[in-house]
Amino acid sequence: MESLYSVKLGKLIQEFNLEVLRGAEGYAERPIRTEDVNRPGLQLTGFFDYFDPKRLQVIGRVETTYLSGLTEEQRRESFEQLLSQEIPALIISRGMEPYPECMEMAEKYDRTILRSQDTTSVFMSNVIAALKNYLSPRITRHGVLVDVYGEGVLLLGESGVGKSETAIELVKRGHRLIADDAVEIKRTAAMRLMGSAPELIRHYIELRGIGVIDVRRLFGMSAVKDEAEIDMVINLEQWKDGAMYDRLGLENLYTTILDVQVPSLTVPVKPGRNLAVIVEVAAMNNRHKKMGYNAALEFTKQINEHFDQAMSAQMKQE
Repeated sequence: MESLYSVKLGKLIQEFNLEVLRGAEGYAERPIRTEDVNRPGLQLTGFFDYFDPKRLQVIGRVETTYLSGLTEEQRRESFEQLLSQEIPALIISRGMEPYPECMEMAEKYDRTILRSQDTTSVFMSNVIAALKNYLSPRITRHGVLVDVYGEGVLLLGESGVGKSETAIELVKRGHRLIADDAVEIKRTAAMRLMGSAPELIRHYIELRGIGVIDVRRLFGMSAVKDEAEIDMVINLEQWKDGAMYDRLGLENLYTTILDVQVPSLTVPVKPGRNLAVIVEVAAMNNRHKKMGYNAALEFTKQINEHFDQAMSAQMKQE
């Protein structure tokens, strides 16, 4: 399936250390928009029904063995049918040498031929995983993302509610900043949400009255992180007199982002509340819940047992 996003072929060549046997004009800038990869075994026999030319094409030992049984003219015809399609690149795995007919047709139709030293299965699994990451759905949210005790906490709320101030206090307490003001969120293949900062503002944070500061230079490399999984959302809002806020935590609330449900809390903000400590406790409590322990349910259970024992004792006295 074609994605709204793309990754340049040159980036994949660099990431997977691919050898360029022949490069088409502007091959490094060629955008890849589909996460699927194809082994063109059927296409080499002449079957092109349902063939998607936008996919990367990978030739392994099976295809090479089949081609070895053909005559030069038959191989030339097979490669001509394949390379006449506008494919982004043909990749030969296992470090095998390309057939002369392959290079001849690549020259004729100006196609890119690459070579990998990895086995076909290993290369395909790795490149598909990378493509899924690069082409995954994503959005940008106004907020702050911090790593607290290994939990990715997304702070949301109106401008001026104290998100950045809370984040800088968490950094001072030994936690790590991922993004301030704008958080780029993408959904991975495993239905997980990964958050990061736009390249331009990465590691920077804005504090009203002070201005923009570089967290990495001010607090050191241990105070920042490039990306983190979003494990919970905390909505910060100004305290509203008369509003009902959850005091036990029995109700499990979720925020849906890119069709993924993330546990969420609403924390009221008023003078005197230490938001950094509240976020720390919320992160630890969220981890406990994921490990199967819910303090609110345990507390309710103890209360019910206490009342049951009291009622039993009263009935015996009567």
